[in-house]
Amino acid sequence: MTNQSLTPTAKRIAKTILNGFDAYFADFQNMTLGAKARFEKVDWQGIQDAHYERIELYKNKVDQVCKLVAGVTSKDVSDLELWQQAKTTYTQLIFGHSNYEIAETFYNSIFCSQFHHDHIHDRNIFVKASRPLEDKPLKDYSIYLSYQVDNNLKETLLQVMRDFEFSVPWEDLDRDLNNVIQAIQEKVPAGEDGLWKGLRFDILETIFYRNKGAYLIGRVNINNRYLPIVLPMLNNGEGGIYIDTAIFDRDGASIIFSFTRSYFMVDASIPSRLVRFISSFMPSKETSEIYTAIGFNKHGKTEFYRHLLQHMKNSDDQFIIAPGIKGMVMTVFTLPSYSIVFKIIKDKFDYPKQVTEEVVKQKYKLVSRSERAGRMADTQEYTNFIFYRNRFSDELLEELQKVAPSKLEINEKWVIIKHVYTERRMTPLNLYLKEANEEQTYDVMDEYGNAIKQLAAANIFPGDMLLKNFGVTRHGRVVFYDYDEICAITECNFRKIPEPRNEMEEMADRPWYTVAENDIFPEEFRLFFTGNPTAKKAFESLHSDLYDYRYWQHIQNSLRAGHIENTYPYRRRLRFNRDRPSTELINCD
Repeated sequence: MTNQSLTPTAKRIAKTILNGFDAYFADFQNMTLGAKARFEKVDWQGIQDAHYERIELYKNKVDQVCKLVAGVTSKDVSDLELWQQAKTTYTQLIFGHSNYEIAETFYNSIFCSQFHHDHIHDRNIFVKASRPLEDKPLKDYSIYLSYQVDNNLKETLLQVMRDFEFSVPWEDLDRDLNNVIQAIQEKVPAGEDGLWKGLRFDILETIFYRNKGAYLIGRVNINNRYLPIVLPMLNNGEGGIYIDTAIFDRDGASIIFSFTRSYFMVDASIPSRLVRFISSFMPSKETSEIYTAIGFNKHGKTEFYRHLLQHMKNSDDQFIIAPGIKGMVMTVFTLPSYSIVFKIIKDKFDYPKQVTEEVVKQKYKLVSRSERAGRMADTQEYTNFIFYRNRFSDELLEELQKVAPSKLEINEKWVIIKHVYTERRMTPLNLYLKEANEEQTYDVMDEYGNAIKQLAAANIFPGDMLLKNFGVTRHGRVVFYDYDEICAITECNFRKIPEPRNEMEEMADRPWYTVAENDIFPEEFRLFFTGNPTAKKAFESLHSDLYDYRYWQHIQNSLRAGHIENTYPYRRRLRFNRDRPSTELINCD
């Protein structure tokens, strides 16, 4: 299609969408830039509010631009040929754009909103990227500062911290640097002479903010072999900042960027540069996950879809029903060679579930905007997801047609699912326990209890805490993923089961006391371990306080008083000892 054949209307539509994207990106950046001040001011509630507002920003801006598009022409904006011309114009407009790949996703969102997620094809939207990300024409400048370690490791680290000073003073920087040096000595390979000469730190120029933490992120360069370096920093709330730990392994860094965490606030004028830098020390972390982790979750969806299409071209296994006990509300399937599950809301829920489909959708939306505390899986929502029919097993097709026929369109070539969630695949906790030895059982039950407690601290009550509703990640963390019954802790009424007043009440097979809809009896949590006495014993040795209604009432009182709990994306045992005096020097030459 030549420039001469492009109509003025198509050009106006394309320019309107690009202007809308630039306005969205500017607002996104401005919200993000406030993270440093919020951290320094100990404005924890402001941090949560900004997180929610930034997620809502995308939808609000898409709605606004859709109205503007309708206002720049008197022609029929449902004309597909007009939009195909607009896409051609848009491709030309963003050719030299620093963030063209995210601008493509924004265009897709406008089109999908206009056509209700119908007509999904590369001639209409950017199903495929207009060009490889590596070909992006960018000015040659660095997004990180490099620090060469010569003779004195401590002096090098001191210079790093000077370059990233806050307006709030350090609690005890000398002590913190000694702690970091000890971690380096324990975890970073030294040279042949036993020293760290030749070591280089490449530290990103922008600090990452999330919840109550600030994160200095970079890489350790050892002869062009990269290890991550992550320095989480906390505000003590009393006018001092301290380094809480130091992480130098890829697994630890991967958990920092986990799909179970809320998104970072990080100043990135060109996010793709940040993504490529992070990929250099976490090569197994998907591009889609990194975009999502830094707040561009809509573009993360685009990158995921493109990655899945590429995987489908390079594989031949079939989608199957996901292993585990079938859900009452959702039906779940997966591709064995791909670490994602697909979840579809059933047309009719199994007894005794009484929630509606709309309520389930609202629960998933709530999770996407909540502080997930590292214990709830992030999900992506798709409409009209297209699959090749021959990649579906007969058993799966039969199951989908049985439980969710209204969500399907099937022909000889395609299976189109009208509404589906994607989520990282995990091993269901009940299945994990079947294969676990005694030590693994003890560890995973500790994780299970910690997951419940950390969700509670984030004002989330899982509702249904059956083992099958929790999964175990590859890092051994326990994560909740069944959201149809979640509610706020502050909305629950935690009670002790009343003592029976007579023998008839004691022998009754039904409660003799009144039970309101929001009543919760923590003593009944013991029932979740029916058939697994080893798991029950381990859990009760570690987390028996969860059976006590007073524990939950204490959490409620804390939440109602406005307290926001610390959530650490690393094990508590990794935290530095802040009691060690700064005069306890460590040889760092």
